[in-house]
Amino acid sequence: MLKRMTISNLTVFPQASLEFGDNLNVIVGENGAGKTHLLKMVYSVLAVSAEEGRKPNAPLPTKSALQTRYADKLINVFRPESLGRLARRKQGRERCDISLMFESADWDTSFSFATNSKSEVSIDKLPKAWMDVPATYLPTRELLTIFPNFVSVYEGHYLEFEEIWRDTCLLLGAPMQKGPKEKRVRELLAPLEAAMGGAIELDKNGRFYLRSADGRVEMPLVAEGLRKLGMLSRLISTGALLDKGYLFWDEPEANLNPRLIKSVAKSILDLSGAGIQVFIATHSLFLLREIEILLANKANKNIKARFFGLHRKDDGIEIQQGDSPDDLGDIAALDEELAQSDRFLAEDI
Repeated sequence: MLKRMTISNLTVFPQASLEFGDNLNVIVGENGAGKTHLLKMVYSVLAVSAEEGRKPNAPLPTKSALQTRYADKLINVFRPESLGRLARRKQGRERCDISLMFESADWDTSFSFATNSKSEVSIDKLPKAWMDVPATYLPTRELLTIFPNFVSVYEGHYLEFEEIWRDTCLLLGAPMQKGPKEKRVRELLAPLEAAMGGAIELDKNGRFYLRSADGRVEMPLVAEGLRKLGMLSRLISTGALLDKGYLFWDEPEANLNPRLIKSVAKSILDLSGAGIQVFIATHSLFLLREIEILLANKANKNIKARFFGLHRKDDGIEIQQGDSPDDLGDIAALDEELAQSDRFLAEDI
């Protein structure tokens, strides 16, 4: 499990140290507070290690290899004009420093890059081994409708899409999980398929369908909120999200009604309890409260969660953190939802 990340001069963050929970991590903040930047930074580092670790007979990490791989991944995931654009430009501050510490010290790594860097990082701590668990990123946009031929086109041409889309499409197209883990897959899929009213199916023509008792419906005709549930269910069925690894989910609540948000919250807790270390970024009070309700359930008493509140200050974003949503501090996006409820109740409607 990832235990800690320290950052200095990353985009909107002057300095921060994040202590992560073993199972669930919830990052809350208004638009522009840097939630996605945190997810992308952690994902990029983990994805590099996981990609290299999957290669047969992969050599041990070297500084020269990581200098290139970290830089390439960050540029392809964030899509800045140059790597140095990810570093805060403040007088006297010329570098961005990133450090990640894991339960297994062999994976610990730290690196830095300058504000004028084009595509090069400096490795300050070299990991001793590659990771042997996958990292998965679910963006705010669903990908089932663009899946046909997307990877081949992406790798054959330059497209101004984040590499996260390509990474996730590769996982969506993986074979279905077979063998002794099928029972666990069915348990995790059951609430999602009930919410969707069917199961996700990948046809030999390369297109995804929602299959129900009434037949098959091609993905472009399925509601976008259900497609997001479909992505999650497909990644569970292929084993990408089963009993180990990392899930990064940017705004799980986007395009979902409250009933479906409840299904998503339950799946997030189920995955966290199954051994996946989950990181989500949100500004939804409804999702936050649903997660809090589920964590209070005795069935989830062993899930270790952490909450991070992002707050604007004069010199950038400050992070408050703790084991409870009460430790988030005053989040403008959440306060506005509560204030609207108060205004509605105050009116004679």
